[in-house]
Amino acid sequence: MPRTYRHKPGFTFPGTPPKEAIAFFKAKGIKPGFDYRDVWREEHATAFTVAKAMKMDVLVAIRTEPDKALAEGRTFEQFKKDLQPTLEKLGWWGKQEMTDPITGEVIEAQLGSPRRLKTIYPTNLRSARSAGQWQRIERAKKTRPYIMYVVGPSKDHRDEHLAWHGTTLPVDDPRWDTHTPINGYGRKCGMRSLTKNQFEKLKASGLPDPVAPPIKDQQGKLTGRREQRSLNINTQRPPINNKEWTNKRTGEVLQVPEGITPGFDTNPGKTRLAATEAITKDKQRVFEQVLTSKQ
Repeated sequence: MPRTYRHKPGFTFPGTPPKEAIAFFKAKGIKPGFDYRDVWREEHATAFTVAKAMKMDVLVAIRTEPDKALAEGRTFEQFKKDLQPTLEKLGWWGKQEMTDPITGEVIEAQLGSPRRLKTIYPTNLRSARSAGQWQRIERAKKTRPYIMYVVGPSKDHRDEHLAWHGTTLPVDDPRWDTHTPINGYGRKCGMRSLTKNQFEKLKASGLPDPVAPPIKDQQGKLTGRREQRSLNINTQRPPINNKEWTNKRTGEVLQVPEGITPGFDTNPGKTRLAATEAITKDKQRVFEQVLTSKQ
């Protein structure tokens, strides 16, 4: 069980919605899945799914609200206020008996709940923002050739994420194929793209320590500030320690980097770009075939 570290919260929605993030989410199709492992890894970059949402009207209703929240900068409370009554009306709320389509087992399934909405909201919005950010990083990599991994304002951090804080590598480094945030449910780590000048300055000055001791006033009350303590940035690719993990839905045995929740060891922005390029190539191939047939 990883140690946890207290940290002052600060990353909240709403915020200015990047057009790339909105486009990423809008481009997603819909794919029902009984279990979160039924729609796996890279598929999440092109398909929206919610475990146990097997009816299309339910899945469409759930998909609509993150889309709206992202585009309009809606808070979680606004998201929940609009979505919960709809799901209750559709009968997708609370616990119900369902039959697993793979095993045939009848289970008591947790459908809609405030806790599940608290997972759906940030996971989808952060994933879309991360994918949108990657598109901007790719476009600007000639002038901003470096990426820095930074922990977010969570109340707690995984040991591994703290160790990665300040890791700064070229945009094209293969590490970003698996270690691009978000790295798990509820995780708030992020990336910063840097110019060469910014990179050199940070090498010289370092970064503020995200877990430096908090400062108290004379009465012993927290001031909201931390001691000024710096960390050197890491310009070497950290070793990746994989752990074996079995997808019990498929039997597939995978190697997942420690510190990353299984299924989150992908780069959704890069996956989406690859899928878009493949679609473009297919359209071009069909177009060329049509031209050839008319000659």
